[in-house]
Amino acid sequence: MEIDSIGKAALLLALADLNSRARMLADLDRAGYRACAGQVGSMDLQKVVAAIETASRREGLTRPEYPEDHALWHAVLDALQGVGRGQLALGTVLRTVGLRFSVVRGPKAPSLSEQGDWVAVALYGNIGGPIKGNEHEVVGLGISHV
Repeated sequence: MEIDSIGKAALLLALADLNSRARMLADLDRAGYRACAGQVGSMDLQKVVAAIETASRREGLTRPEYPEDHALWHAVLDALQGVGRGQLALGTVLRTVGLRFSVVRGPKAPSLSEQGDWVAVALYGNIGGPIKGNEHEVVGLGISHV
């Protein structure tokens, strides 16, 4: 599949299984993007945000400076809005998540590199009550200019 936008790249990476992930990361690199992927499960929203932020910093996608942190936080919060159907709450309303995530940094589209870097965060997984079998699939995407 052609990688023609940062959002599509982030979603495809979050949806990819472990066997496809390495190939996708190489494809993204050739398209001018830097990316990382991981997974997190928790009833604590702060742990979800921390896992994504830690992976992004560890892989050198964002630095702990205001403009970069600010862009990443907005992308994470927008993605979480999709996962939580507008509610930014998990354990306090007896919900838990199991998510795969991706962070992609680069141009909005490969042909638009002159517009500077953007960061996209995609989330895919399950949300539900803390009882196995009561969960359902969710997806969220957030994009912000760095």
